[in-house]
This record gives sequence, C-alpha cells and structure tokens, in this order.
Amino acid sequence: MDAPTTASADSGSSGGGEDNGWFTPHRQPEPSQDGARETREGNRLAGMRPVGRPAAGLSTTGGGSAVEEQRHARPAHLMLPPGYAPVDRPVPPAPEASPDAILVRRTLAEVGPVADKATSYFYALLFVRHPELRALFPAAMDTQRDRLFKALLTAAEHIDDTEVLVAYLRNLGRGHRKYGTRAEHYPAVGECLLGALSRFAGETWDATVEAAWVRTYTALSQIMIDAAAEDERRAPAWWHAEIVAHELRTSDIAVITVRPDQPYPFLAGQYTTLETPWWPRVWRHYSFASSPRSDGLLSFHVKAVPAGWVSNALVHRARRGDVVRLGPPAGSMTVDHTSDSGLLCLGGGTGIAPIKALVEDVAEHGDRRRVEVFYGARTGHDLYDIDTMLRMQQSHPWLEVRPVVDQQAHLQLPDAVREYGPWYEYDAYLSGPPGMIRSGVDALVDNGIPSERIRHDAVDEVVAAGQ
Repeated sequence: MDAPTTASADSGSSGGGEDNGWFTPHRQPEPSQDGARETREGNRLAGMRPVGRPAAGLSTTGGGSAVEEQRHARPAHLMLPPGYAPVDRPVPPAPEASPDAILVRRTLAEVGPVADKATSYFYALLFVRHPELRALFPAAMDTQRDRLFKALLTAAEHIDDTEVLVAYLRNLGRGHRKYGTRAEHYPAVGECLLGALSRFAGETWDATVEAAWVRTYTALSQIMIDAAAEDERRAPAWWHAEIVAHELRTSDIAVITVRPDQPYPFLAGQYTTLETPWWPRVWRHYSFASSPRSDGLLSFHVKAVPAGWVSNALVHRARRGDVVRLGPPAGSMTVDHTSDSGLLCLGGGTGIAPIKALVEDVAEHGDRRRVEVFYGARTGHDLYDIDTMLRMQQSHPWLEVRPVVDQQAHLQLPDAVREYGPWYEYDAYLSGPPGMIRSGVDALVDNGIPSERIRHDAVDEVVAAGQ
C-alpha cells in the first residue's frame, strides 16, 4: 500500500483487476521462530472468506462499519466589511466512531512507536512468503516503508468518512496499476499486514481485533480493485513521455517539458507520478505547471532535494531526448467553474507550479474572477518563476500576485495572508511543503474561510502529523 504525498515534492504513488477471495493465503505460512503462533495465524486467516462488496455505504457485516478541521477563534484584528457580523455557531459533536474504526485506530496507536520495526517485518513476511511480489517494489525500500504506515494512518483517520476515504483509495487503486499490481496480490498483502500487526500490537490483539482488520482491509482493498478495473477499461497503466525541453532556472530547480506518447487527459491543479530510467520502480509526485495545452505537452517544476534520487536525476542528469514514464493524473485541487467565488492561492517554492496552472485555467474560461496569489520563498533567489507570474498579472486585471520572502519580511507565507483579506468569499488553494500547508490551513480558517472551501493535495501528510 502506497500513499500520495505532497505534489511537487520528491515523493511517490500507486491497482488491480478482478475480484477474488480476500484473506485466503496463497499458501500456508512458513513456521518461524514464532512457529506455533504463525501457524495459528495462518489457520485463522485461511478460514476467512470475503465479507462481500459494500453497497452505497461502506459498512460491512459481522461487527461495525469497516470504512465509511474548529480552529482557533477569529483573531480580533481581522479586517471585516462594514455591517458584517460573524455568527458564532455551536460546533456539532463529532460523529461517534464505528466499532471497527475504534479497534483499527487502537491497533495503530499501539504499533505507532514501533512502526519502523512493524513495517520492516511486514515486508520481510511479504517477500519470504510471496517472493514473486518483490519485483513490484524498488530496490531500496526506505521510502516505501514510510509510505505504508502513512497510508494506514490516512485510512484509519478517515475510516468513517466515506467521501474522503473512497476518493483517497480510488486514487491509490488507479495509481497502483503502474506498478503491475493485480487483484490477486491484495490477499497476500492483507495476510502479511495482519501478521505484522499481530506481532507488534501486543496484548491488545485478539480475535475481535483481527476480525475488525479483516473486514476493514477487505472493504478498503475492494475499493482499490474496483477503481483499477474501471481505469483499465479507459486508460493505460502508464504513459511514456519524451523530454523536449529542460531549463535550469536556478542551480537546483529545473522546468522540464515532456511529450507523452499518447493523449494525456488531466485538469489544471492536478499532479502525476513520474519514474526516470535511472531509478526503475521509484515514482515521485509532480504537479502540472500549466493547464492542458493544445500541443499536448506537459511541464513540471522540479527542485533537487538532498538524497532525492528522482529529483536530482531530473534536475542534474536528464536531457532532451530522455524518456520518462508517467502515472495517471490525480488530485482534487481544481477550479469549480460553476462558482463565482474568488480564488485565494498560496504557493510555496515549486508549489507555485499548480497555482500557475489554476490561473491559466481561470483565464481560459474567461471567468474574470478575483484571483489573489501569494508566492512564498525563503529568499528572493528562490522566486524562480516570479517574472512569469508578474507578466500574467499585467495581462489579467483580476489577478494580484504578492511575493513573500521569508528572509526579507521576516514573515512566513501563512502569516502574510493574515495581513490581507477578508477571505470569507474566496475558495482557497494551497501547494507547497507539508508544513506550509498545515500552517496555511490554520491561517485561512482563522481568516474566515470554512475548511470545506480549502483545497490541497497533502491529506496524508496532514494526517500523519496528527492534524
């Protein structure tokens, strides 16, 4: 299981085919030093059968539901229009968690302090019991181990939130197709996941908890498999794309333009995953730096980060004529053209790429909606695309671009947003490092934007940080 990370960062994402039995192991688990315990585990799992495809909701049989932001008070200095009086409404109580959700979260809380050991043990089980699956994973597993637990945290956090969870899992299911993942691989993953959890969850693990995890994993997997099967009927698992332009904007930032080998449909504000020929099976997320173009070309802004295999290869090694692979488009940070609300956009570092795409999208639709862009960077040198943004501002009277440089203003991007406003009539879009997105969401809610009108594609990072 993989998890999407912040788009335009040095990270990565990941499907299936038909529906089959779920927790029927491919073979009896081999005895280990915990021989008796693992044999019992294998016997229990072998006796489990599919619990059925969830219908409209995501509740499952045999127990509870398997699957289905109250910020700070408004600051006194908020600029509000004459006559505007905020209404203090009582915060509704959080919905009661389902029984399965309670048990799943309890397990993850128990395993959390030893997550590294648990995930290492999971992959060891998977590759020993199912060696044929090793070829689906990158040679170096460090980042992959981190993604597994982040994905579990995200699923657990939203296990009773059908809309968020289904969108997240469908994205994962479609993305996993590029790895060669098939429906029959999911039971093996589930078997080994439960084996690892049972080993590290301590005394809290019992038959009731195991059954809750079986129901949960069954439902989650089914969503991913169904999404992959649906996607297979209409799109390839990946696209080959030739690099046709490579422009170094700074010593560590490149703007790369590629030509896909077949049509690549996407929306402004979305992102994709990219694999280079130098690091097979290592995929990283990058946002599209423009709205869809008539010539079919795609552009990305890439910053080489320390120890970033893919980003360093793209910035320092890639040249025109090199061919990369692209996964499917993903992300919900897109413009609702049925609304006339203004757009408030925060872009930090290379996070300005999808913000630029959103501005182009608004211009192409002739909306003439107010668009306010805050472009943040640590130094003036890091505002590598400011000339492009200022030219767009000159062309569009409805666009305002405000550069925010930390070292000059001694002010971080979310803090600068508080100095303007009010923003309660705007939809907000954030792209950049996870820390900026977390603090940015706080600042925007403080300034009167409801959390449901704040869009970004870093859900798992926020969850992993406990938000």
